[in-house]
Amino acid sequence: MNAELEKLRRRYTDEALLYLPRLFQMVDRNQYSPTYGSFDRSYWHYRTMDFPCGMYQEFTLPLALAYKYPFPDNQFCGLERVRELALAGVDFARRSSHRDGTCDDYFPYERALGALVFSLYACTETVILLDEKRPEFLEFFARRGRWLESHNETGRLTNHQALAALALYNVYLLTNEERFRRASDKFVDIVRQWQSDEGWFQEYEGADPGYHTCTIAFLAKLWKKSGDERLLKLLNPAVDFAWYFIHPDGSYAGEYGSRNTYHFYPHGFEVMAPLNPRAAQIADQFLLAALPRRTRYYNDDDRMCAHYLYDWMQSYLDFSPVRSGEPLETRPPFQKYFEKARLYVQKTPHYYAVLSLAKGGVLKVTTSEGPIYSDTGFIGKTTDGKVLVSHIVDDYALAVDVAQRRLRVAGRLCRRRAKLPTPYSQIIFRLINLTIGRFAPNLLRFLLQKLLIVGKPRTAYTFEREFEFLPDRIRIRTAVKRPPGAAGFVACHIASDATSIYVANSNVYQRSVLLPWRKLAGLLRQVNETGEGEEIFEVVVGTDQHPAKEKLS
Repeated sequence: MNAELEKLRRRYTDEALLYLPRLFQMVDRNQYSPTYGSFDRSYWHYRTMDFPCGMYQEFTLPLALAYKYPFPDNQFCGLERVRELALAGVDFARRSSHRDGTCDDYFPYERALGALVFSLYACTETVILLDEKRPEFLEFFARRGRWLESHNETGRLTNHQALAALALYNVYLLTNEERFRRASDKFVDIVRQWQSDEGWFQEYEGADPGYHTCTIAFLAKLWKKSGDERLLKLLNPAVDFAWYFIHPDGSYAGEYGSRNTYHFYPHGFEVMAPLNPRAAQIADQFLLAALPRRTRYYNDDDRMCAHYLYDWMQSYLDFSPVRSGEPLETRPPFQKYFEKARLYVQKTPHYYAVLSLAKGGVLKVTTSEGPIYSDTGFIGKTTDGKVLVSHIVDDYALAVDVAQRRLRVAGRLCRRRAKLPTPYSQIIFRLINLTIGRFAPNLLRFLLQKLLIVGKPRTAYTFEREFEFLPDRIRIRTAVKRPPGAAGFVACHIASDATSIYVANSNVYQRSVLLPWRKLAGLLRQVNETGEGEEIFEVVVGTDQHPAKEKLS
């Protein structure tokens, strides 16, 4: 590999190694502590939580990778203390789990499949890397594997199923028990069933390009380990789908996805780069634009900050010498409509736009210089205190004319729920956790999903949005109708980054979140006075000499 490629390659680990000191702060390093090896600082240090979150034990893997591999400027390589803390994290995962091997994420006795598979993959990979096959570790992994054999979760979150397949394959490699390979295959079958023929994987109610990259990464890791060529039949169309959502400035995905995420896991694209030119283009765009220009997303609270660390390190290890011969900026103008995902992508010489009709008309517009317009739809507050939004995934009425580049979406506004916990409600919730929830965690999870994620609190207020994509501008019409006798509005906006469902990995940072919310003063006045109103707005995108501007009429 030549010097230029090595310089490009090390951008992965230069970024990852910045986070290692934070992980050493998060882990309980005291060998005499009952929580030695816990990465849940809120539990062992601040003591504001009454149970340990199992997801945090995923953080063992970045430590193991930093210990084992001499990445450029890696001051942690070969330090015995780093190895010790990684293994202490595995042991705390074992000691803090329930008898059946499960662990909790958001509440006691949750037995969360997501937290289980994230930490199981990380812990098994740590043991494989460090060659520390202690009998108690292997017994613990087998216990978790046996639970996965006969359990699943409510909701369709394909990234969890892909990671379950990967984690179980690691258990198979460590125990040599064929049952775990068969269980891994079972989860791959679920992933296969949940992949659309458009290439995307189901995430609750549709396509989420962010979580899509997680699934690609997990399947690519599994393919490297198993050599199962059938996985390539899932990976190649998945890469082709992802190609449409890497923006000219290097940013990726956004609120137009079903789960509002900006996730970008590069490892799967490095693995696929020799096999799929689009994978190489995507990986290069991340390395050449997103990292040096800081246009990548930041998901850096304690709970999430290590999700992408080991993926970056693995991207360095599996860096493909086959790079893109044609950078993404050389893509000619195109338009693409994914009918099942209800996503429209338009590239002109002046802008790159992604529109979700599945979410009532959520739009992001970028150029190579950065985001210029972000629109997560109508949000308004009524005189009786309700907040109404247009961006909930729903079965909207659509009119799509791809040839004319005109798209329309219409439906009912939904009420935004913003229920916050109180000391009293938390006491009640803990009593439920310790009684009904202890024996029926999936039922409790299902009810919470209905309340916080997939519920549709529709109202009688209606909206319609029309989009016309012209070479140098986008024309947007927004109309709202108030039912007779219903409350009027005290304020309404087109938001740049508003979301209304609970997703742990949403509401993070990417440059587009700093774009302004736009007041709808004229529409508000019309709706209050006559019961209906509209606004026509143009996003005008100029050349380099005439930067983007907005036009309101």
